[in-house]
Amino acid sequence: MNLHRLLASRAEAGKPVRVGVIGAGKFGAMFLSQALRTPGLHLVGVADLAPERARAALRRVGWPEERISAPSWRAALDTGTTHIGEDAAALIATPGLEVVVEATGVPAAGIRHALAAIREGRHIVMVNVEADVLAGPLLAEKAAAAGIVYSMAYGDQPALIAELVDWARASGFDVVAAGKGTKYLPAFHASTPDTVWGHYGLTAEEARRGGMNPQMFNSFLDGTKSAIEMAAVANGTGLLPSAKGVGFPPCGVDDLPRLLKPRSEGGLLDHKGQVEVVSSLERDGRPVFRDLRWGVYVVFEAPSDYVRRCFAEYGMVTDPSGRYAALYRPYHLIGLELGISVASAALRGEATGAPTGFRGDVVATAKRDLAAGEMLDGEGGYTVWGKLMPAALSLERGALPIGLAHRVKLRRAIAAGETLCWSDVAIDETAEAVGIRREMERRFVGRNAPAEAAQ
Repeated sequence: MNLHRLLASRAEAGKPVRVGVIGAGKFGAMFLSQALRTPGLHLVGVADLAPERARAALRRVGWPEERISAPSWRAALDTGTTHIGEDAAALIATPGLEVVVEATGVPAAGIRHALAAIREGRHIVMVNVEADVLAGPLLAEKAAAAGIVYSMAYGDQPALIAELVDWARASGFDVVAAGKGTKYLPAFHASTPDTVWGHYGLTAEEARRGGMNPQMFNSFLDGTKSAIEMAAVANGTGLLPSAKGVGFPPCGVDDLPRLLKPRSEGGLLDHKGQVEVVSSLERDGRPVFRDLRWGVYVVFEAPSDYVRRCFAEYGMVTDPSGRYAALYRPYHLIGLELGISVASAALRGEATGAPTGFRGDVVATAKRDLAAGEMLDGEGGYTVWGKLMPAALSLERGALPIGLAHRVKLRRAIAAGETLCWSDVAIDETAEAVGIRREMERRFVGRNAPAEAAQ
């Protein structure tokens, strides 16, 4: 509750928090719009493989031309302006830089940039949830050993869910379930970039004019992004996925405490302490009443009859027993809120959520029958979608992470709905991202078993 005051103090002292952003897509651009208006922050640079696109993004969100004209990262540091370039490694290595925001969305790039930031002693705000789920538990350990912060991105749903979980636990409640809402129907798992816009009520031309990437938007639709975000929440909170993955039960905000409790008590959960995503659509396509499509939630339990009476006295919506209640946030503002993570890392030395173990994984699952020799096209594409799985089960099966299911060739035919394994693809074991993932699997095998899940 004092980040604004701390930022103001840095501004008054002439020592603003120095930030570098890698990736000027939608999330990055949203942060840039607010960084301009936040005293105590200095955007040293933006690294993007398309510098003119990054420059256009800065102009579009209101940056004056004179603020983005620095000829180098060092010049930007000295003059309080911003440099735009392609070389992310050079930006990370700029002396005096404090925080790196990784917003590329590419798992291999995210791992590479995180490792560079750790070597240079820069705090990392990992917007790149794909990289975080692929190797975040190991990256967080390496960052901690180097004395820097590795953080989830506030404004994105995993960090906001982690905040709600932390609130509940710090208030003395046991967490029964936590997660988010989304638009879901079972048929969406088969969606491809060719079919995605119809599910959003858009034509391909309308999407093109809006600059929308069909593969990225398809990842949100086909269940992959939800799985990735729930794995990140599991890894950051100690909650666990169901062995069946994400269930996507239709559920409005008033039904959260009634439905998201253990099956043994009349709910839908396999166990207490579970991550779950609720759908804003009934299975027949009708809208759910008071849905949570854009929001996040936590369900918690009254530890005593006294607290159960307090729930009733203060108007909490509960399940029929009065024991289970929920708190939710109906919206998230994505990159517009990212400054919270930047300020928290630099000024408090605290992450807004971070992996504490390897509990959830997201594995490549065939969208259709795939032939030997086919090339996988990764998250949101035509060949595979990402299914949430307990990490212990993923390791036992040798399942292929969705973050490595891109531009790799199949060794054998795979049936629709089948989980792919490492042995099913011709993978480059010398690739940095593959090596880091393999290291994480070796490091965490046998750890964070279900019995260790914190309630």
